[in-house]
Amino acid sequence: MGRTMKSIKAGRISLRWTLVLYVLVPLASAMALTGYFALKLWEQQVEARMQSDLEMVARAIQLPLSHAMEKQRQGGMDQTLASAISMDSVYSAYAYDMEGRRIASAGDKDPDPMRGKLTELAAEGKRKGEYGRVGKRRVYSYFVPLVDSRNQVAGLLQLTRRERDFRRYIANVRHHALLWLGLGASAIVFLVLVGQHQALGCHFEKLTLGMQRVASGETGYRLPVSGPREIAAISGNFNSMLDNIQQAEHKIETHRREQAALENQLRHAEKMAAVGQLAAGVAHELGTPLSTISGTAQRTLRHEKNDSLSFIAFHRILGEIVRMETIIRQLLDFSHTSRLRPRSLRPAIAAASAATAVHKEAEQSGASIALHGEAEAPSFSADPIRTEQVLVNLLRNALQSAPGVHVRLGWKVDGKHMVFTVDDNGPGIPEAIRPRLFEPFFTTKNVGAGTGLGLAVVHGIVTEHGGAVQAGESDLGGARFTIRLPIHAATDRSTSS
Repeated sequence: MGRTMKSIKAGRISLRWTLVLYVLVPLASAMALTGYFALKLWEQQVEARMQSDLEMVARAIQLPLSHAMEKQRQGGMDQTLASAISMDSVYSAYAYDMEGRRIASAGDKDPDPMRGKLTELAAEGKRKGEYGRVGKRRVYSYFVPLVDSRNQVAGLLQLTRRERDFRRYIANVRHHALLWLGLGASAIVFLVLVGQHQALGCHFEKLTLGMQRVASGETGYRLPVSGPREIAAISGNFNSMLDNIQQAEHKIETHRREQAALENQLRHAEKMAAVGQLAAGVAHELGTPLSTISGTAQRTLRHEKNDSLSFIAFHRILGEIVRMETIIRQLLDFSHTSRLRPRSLRPAIAAASAATAVHKEAEQSGASIALHGEAEAPSFSADPIRTEQVLVNLLRNALQSAPGVHVRLGWKVDGKHMVFTVDDNGPGIPEAIRPRLFEPFFTTKNVGAGTGLGLAVVHGIVTEHGGAVQAGESDLGGARFTIRLPIHAATDRSTSS
């Protein structure tokens, strides 16, 4: 029992066995104890009734036997005793005088009657019942005094019934009682266990199976909310806990991804800062010697003839110096970290100013630029110079995509953003290289044709404004660059740049 209690405390026993140990066993014990005392009482009542039956027979023959004894009619006494023996409840019958001598008998005879005791009982004149022996048999004897017509005790009547009859009848009663008690206990156990299974067991089995499915990895599974109110509440709370855990895991995963993205952005920003510092240093160091070379070459050209070899050589030197100055200017633009000076800017004026800046380049390459947008589009807040630089770099990038290319610069309002698009009908941009387009020094042009800084500058300026830039396919057949800049609240819609 001690080991069983330890198992219960350790949670290694089922609800059914817990019910058996804590409910059915105490109930069965109480029933057994109650049944034991009830059976004892019943046996006593049965025994008393059987004794009462013998007493009734004795009272029935008392008067006729007394009359026959007073008249000394031996035949009458024998006949009266024989009539008592004819009843199944009587084993033997005896009539005694006042001295304890047997004067009549029926049934099994007692070979050794205790005359002294019989005399004493006759003298007392009282009815009495007791267990004793008749010969070798255990019997129950009932003694009744016999009185004459003067109401004087004249003798004694003894009726006996075998003790075995008592014990057999009581054993039969006990057997039937135990049988019905066992059937009743079995029915109670069966009903309790079946009721437990229907009311609790099947629902707890569902809970257990559901928890096992969740533990095996089915995190999306939810327990059925059914059964009694308490079990349904357990299922509902368990499902709520799973939902909370899933939401917490989702938040943790989202936070982890955001943190990883921020770390990547930080590393990229640190790398860009290092590249910017390097670019600024290189531009500064190259600026002075290039200015000296350019000035020397220009002074020399004044003294050379136009068709001399020296003139041609210095002219080529000046052309390369101009290209190098362009590269230095792009490096400076890339490393530029000055504070933005946002103003209220009209998109149509910003687009027209950028197109004018690259008009000469477009004519030289046989390209065309078309402006497409609402002339009365609302103003947005941005740095005019840096915004024009973004549009100029994108237009220049489109003009360099192919000879005679057609470029379209458009703008529109999309919610809280001002959207600029630069489309061309050139060869387009392969999808595989689009993620690298805005990296510094990445270019698809031939060596010497580009530095790979123009789009990096665009990305940096747009990011500083809190916007985004994206490359894709154009409906013209070439590339499209889309810039989304936040409109904010323009403080002066009448001022433009």
